[in-house]
Amino acid sequence: MSNLSILRAGETGKGYLIEYDAGFISPADKRNLPFVNEMKKFEQGSNIITEPYYVYAVLQKYGVKNRNGRVYPEDILKSQGIAYQSLIDDRGAIGELDHPAESIIAGDRVSHNIVEMWWEGNVMMGKIEILMSPGFINMGIVSTMGDQVANLLRHRIKIGVSSRGVGSVEDVSGIQVVQNDFELICWDIVTNPSTPGSWIFHDMKDSKPMKMEVVESKSKILSGLDKFLLG
Repeated sequence: MSNLSILRAGETGKGYLIEYDAGFISPADKRNLPFVNEMKKFEQGSNIITEPYYVYAVLQKYGVKNRNGRVYPEDILKSQGIAYQSLIDDRGAIGELDHPAESIIAGDRVSHNIVEMWWEGNVMMGKIEILMSPGFINMGIVSTMGDQVANLLRHRIKIGVSSRGVGSVEDVSGIQVVQNDFELICWDIVTNPSTPGSWIFHDMKDSKPMKMEVVESKSKILSGLDKFLLG
């Protein structure tokens, strides 16, 4: 894979597919409030946080054109989700803060680990463990990528989830469609994602408008592309 390069928006061929808008984490999601509330202990003078810390996120969507102009078909994304489950089972579904321009996951940049994954319609959801250092847990000292993510969430910053993989893209009736040689590498945490509505969230209410947008976008894509390509 060393001779591959990143496929930019609108480009076809084979290369690294970096989707900055794959998903999102929202500090407003009620399921993420325990994490945010624990972080507030710093502000109250407490220096002890109980691990582990989990947040919930939209990971990816099929049948929706992202900011790079690419569409992931249903069968491809679902098959990669099944393959990725083995990494989740082995506690190896790790990712980095921000995207590197390569397929290797660097140990010194790991920030999180995905512990659960499931589907809600055409939206892939995930439960993510934020990997924090003892220094951040006990004293709020930011020294790792996971600490940086936790600190952003502590300040209620909405951050994104971005998929990283390698595969081919072809133009099908004017739509950039990801092909069945696609291999998912991981999901990284980013501040500027590419999949519509792909943020880490704390309150499910915040995800509803984004999911409505996804449904509308999907119907438009289906009208311009044979349905069998999108499952």
